[in-house]
Amino acid sequence: MRLTRALAQILALILSLTLFGAVFMIAQDPPAAGKGKAAKKGPPGANHPERIQVLILTGQNPHDWKGTTPLLRKALEDTEKFEVRVVEEFRGGGPEILAPYQLVIVNYYDGNAKNRWGERAETGLADFVRSGKGLVLYHLSLGAFDGWTDYEKMSGGNWRQNQGHHSAAHDYALDIKDSEHPIMRGLKSPLMIQKDELFANLRWQPEGSYHVLATAYDDHSLYGARDTQTKVGAGTNEPILWTTEFGQGRVFVTALGHDPVNTETPEFKTILVRGAEWAATGKVTTAIPPELAK
Repeated sequence: MRLTRALAQILALILSLTLFGAVFMIAQDPPAAGKGKAAKKGPPGANHPERIQVLILTGQNPHDWKGTTPLLRKALEDTEKFEVRVVEEFRGGGPEILAPYQLVIVNYYDGNAKNRWGERAETGLADFVRSGKGLVLYHLSLGAFDGWTDYEKMSGGNWRQNQGHHSAAHDYALDIKDSEHPIMRGLKSPLMIQKDELFANLRWQPEGSYHVLATAYDDHSLYGARDTQTKVGAGTNEPILWTTEFGQGRVFVTALGHDPVNTETPEFKTILVRGAEWAATGKVTTAIPPELAK
């Protein structure tokens, strides 16, 4: 009888210790995903959902999109603030593709009607920005989608038939016009741009619908006789960086970056990253390299 009672006491002690250990282990485990603090979401397969999720739309462009797209992606991801994916065929796409992202970058030029994305895809992008998401338009994407009214409003200025040209690529000074804008704040002026195209004579939306961040002087003596577009005087100061608002969304536009080599300069990368962060979040936390700082 005594042996049975002693055995029962031992078993009770073991059970108590087991239960205590289980409670202790539960207390030490982190909360399961989706419990406690809300987990940030990203696209399926996102490795870093806490970062700004970016989608680059590309796949058609007379410029070297196959060379520039990986470099745009690398410039963003090297900051460890962005996670980037690339779609090379957005024709027929829609809002379900865009929904997981905070920012879209367009590196695309359709060239003709057969390469337009289609009404569903185009409406999807316009609604994406209108809802409060971000958009970056890069270089020759300003020539895309002639006649798509919402795209032209988001762009602010566009390369169109007999409206849009450039002289041969050359070095020029980029003069900051709004040094207090979050993208430009802290950058020295002028910034020297090395052997890049200088877009000029674009077709602009009404004054006040776009905000110029930086300009460059377009020297008309650099054009050959074959260029017949209207030029007034010895030269003009042309917008190179600007922003627009579309609905609740922010758009950053850069005319810089013709060739892959142009996208690897500190000037281009710093402006791209800061512009992308602003378009996605409305803020800029990316540091400026010492050589580009005031």
